[in-house]
Amino acid sequence: MPASVPEVLAVWMQPFAVYFTTAVWHHVLVLVVGALLAPGRRTVTAALRIMGLDQAPGFAVYHRVLSLGRWSSRALAHRLLLLLVAAFVPTGPVVVGIDDTIERRWGAKIKARGIYRDPVRSSHGHFVKASGLRWLCVMLLAPVPWAGCVWALPFLSVLAPSERYATERGQQHKTLTDWARQVLLQTARWLPGRRVIAVMDSSFSAIELLRDAGRHLCLISRLRLDAGLYAPAPPRMPGTRGRPRVKGARQPSLKERLVNPATRWHKVSLNGWYGRTEQRLHIASGTALWHHPGTRVPIRWVLVRDPSGEKQPQAFLCTDLDADPVDVLRWFVRRWRVETTFEEARRHLGLETQRQWSDLAILRTTPALLGLFSLVTLWATQLEAAQRLLPECVRWYPKHAPTFSDALALVRRELWTSPTFAASREYQEAPKLSADVLNRLLLIACRPP
Repeated sequence: MPASVPEVLAVWMQPFAVYFTTAVWHHVLVLVVGALLAPGRRTVTAALRIMGLDQAPGFAVYHRVLSLGRWSSRALAHRLLLLLVAAFVPTGPVVVGIDDTIERRWGAKIKARGIYRDPVRSSHGHFVKASGLRWLCVMLLAPVPWAGCVWALPFLSVLAPSERYATERGQQHKTLTDWARQVLLQTARWLPGRRVIAVMDSSFSAIELLRDAGRHLCLISRLRLDAGLYAPAPPRMPGTRGRPRVKGARQPSLKERLVNPATRWHKVSLNGWYGRTEQRLHIASGTALWHHPGTRVPIRWVLVRDPSGEKQPQAFLCTDLDADPVDVLRWFVRRWRVETTFEEARRHLGLETQRQWSDLAILRTTPALLGLFSLVTLWATQLEAAQRLLPECVRWYPKHAPTFSDALALVRRELWTSPTFAASREYQEAPKLSADVLNRLLLIACRPP
């Protein structure tokens, strides 16, 4: 272990040591500590500077860890998922969320860069384009005990380039739903014997994706109110000529069920509906065959109506026909934590501040920063068992539960107070900082630049 790396971090990172060679592992520890402690940009240079290695003659080897090192990001994602599941979801169904985000990057040397619709700045009537890299992320949606709510913990991120990028290289273009099918099936293979539930937005509400991935895990997404829903195909009678039927009679659309007085509505209370603690809703549910010419998939649909009229009626689908409609809604509202994770990663971990141009380094850096979000949460949970994690807030911004900034401050405090950083080698008699001063410095360091 390098002399500049705290021993506590080496213990935390030990489950991942088998995926690196000894030489590369020493450099990985330095980069991880530097990424945790560095404010502002998360570049290799910033990590070396915060670790006191800005004058080291062999600084180039740290760059080569990302651009030339022989290690597998997918193997690390597998190990990270197992650690998160063991810590936060030891029993019961494993709920994961999948969504894409745009990493805003510019530069002619970034080959996979494209022009995409910015989902954060765009609306139904306003279209905003952004230049950058499109990432598809799979996150574990699990309750964090000390936070008092569900967090989205990334463990697998893949780059989904544009169609122009594939055409220029003579490759077959993979759509976003193709990438989603691949990562969801990979997640199901990593968790044999566990029930995996994947929640997605309307961008992934494609019949082909539901048909292929729905055989191995439960999928939940939004559903159009005018979707073509049919009854199952009736049994084929003996002596019937012609091709067998693939669907039954057409069912009323969900839009028609909204205005039909014969629709049976059930009153339920749901926590977390659009950020509220508890919301009373009216729901109706049933099973149908969602049919599109050439493709069909059996689903359970859930129609939601807000009795107060504040929100428009919405519809959701689930590939598990036996799922409880209230559970379907409870699982889906967890997906809204995904955007919070993206924002926290940008604000506190320097996402979009990397400056790598190598293709392999680009493929590794962003998934590493997103995975660091989950690692900080996991390490803060281990530290919280020994010392209570209290939220740091100011008078004009009350905060009732700890957030990611508090978790990052707790991890940074553990690193800074370790024997490695406790005192200087040259000034052994230098006075140590008091706890109040150290906490104040932690709050300043955890604020975005």
